[in-house]
Amino acid sequence: MPTRNYISPSVTWNQVAAFRLARHHLLERAPAKALVSVVDDMAGAQAQLLSAAQASLWSRVCDLEIAHIERALDQRAIVKVGCMRRTLFLVPSEHLAVFVRGTARRAEKEINWARRKGVPDHVLDAVIEAALSILDEPLTRSEIAERISQKLSVRTRFVYGGGWGSNQKLAAVPVGKLTYPVVSLLHLAAARGVICYGPSRGNEPTFVRADVWIPHWKDVSQEQAENLLLRRYLRAYSPATAADFARWAGLTLTDARGIWARQQADIVPVDVDGWNAEVLRDDLDELTQAKFDQTHVRLLPYFDTFLLGHEERTHLIAREHHARVYRAQGWIAPVVLVNGRVVAVWEQTRERDCIHIKVKKFGSISRRVVVGIREEAQDLARFLGASDMKVQIE
Repeated sequence: MPTRNYISPSVTWNQVAAFRLARHHLLERAPAKALVSVVDDMAGAQAQLLSAAQASLWSRVCDLEIAHIERALDQRAIVKVGCMRRTLFLVPSEHLAVFVRGTARRAEKEINWARRKGVPDHVLDAVIEAALSILDEPLTRSEIAERISQKLSVRTRFVYGGGWGSNQKLAAVPVGKLTYPVVSLLHLAAARGVICYGPSRGNEPTFVRADVWIPHWKDVSQEQAENLLLRRYLRAYSPATAADFARWAGLTLTDARGIWARQQADIVPVDVDGWNAEVLRDDLDELTQAKFDQTHVRLLPYFDTFLLGHEERTHLIAREHHARVYRAQGWIAPVVLVNGRVVAVWEQTRERDCIHIKVKKFGSISRRVVVGIREEAQDLARFLGASDMKVQIE
């Protein structure tokens, strides 16, 4: 623990940016053989859109091909799962329990919400136990609803929804006076067990218990998982505060502070141009020595996790441009990142074998940045299997 006379080291925002970019492999891409390690180092790749998760890894891994990611999923080295913020991520299978059990407090709060709505404990326990017991093999949503309903001697229901304006017909299960779509029910079950995505059947996802799906499965207690998750977060996003960790993980500030306090002996404060934050003691030297030796340009895709690690985001983007990146209904736009700052947004379209990249800059950019954008676009076209690309900057 810092002593009373401890003086916080001072660092600049440029040092912070260089440190965070290095931790995310956005200064220098990692080799393709390090794909799983990169997923771990960045504390998971957000995968609400799998194509965005793939592009997020492309921005961090040299000579990456989509086939490399598919192979890692097929071999169960990485896996898709709902965890931080109840959002889908690709995470390393070896540490899957850390990501799920480390964010299980949110599931517990959903159980408490159901209790307040009048669902008795024995009903909640029965439906969660039923869900966990049937998932010893990959099952689709409709199969899960049918088997749980059979176990509980209730009739399967259907609701309409699916998020982001979708109005799909979804299989659901009655839980007391409430009706839970299967995915929401699996979020409840995440308070007690670890469930991940299995192989898709056509366009339908499947779900399975991690202990029967992941080779050499390693489980940890919730407290261990929370401690390890916080350390992963700090290694990727320091300097940070408990409020930043709460936002990133989807926890309450009270819960985040409690987890933070358990690790306080290994965390030290720093002053970032007047902003008070903290960093793992073991990372302090690297942070204070971090610097840029050249201009680093990256194209980050939708929902890139680098943009989602902190509550306050002026270190990434000027306030007047905030809404162009952080859009309605949780959409995070693709951005051009230059030395850790967002200087433009971009979008892509495809016409036959040509990728079209349209960049909308926030202000003037240097010739070197333009060259960097074109180089990134060329490699993105390679990654997407296109033979040509066109870039328009406006």
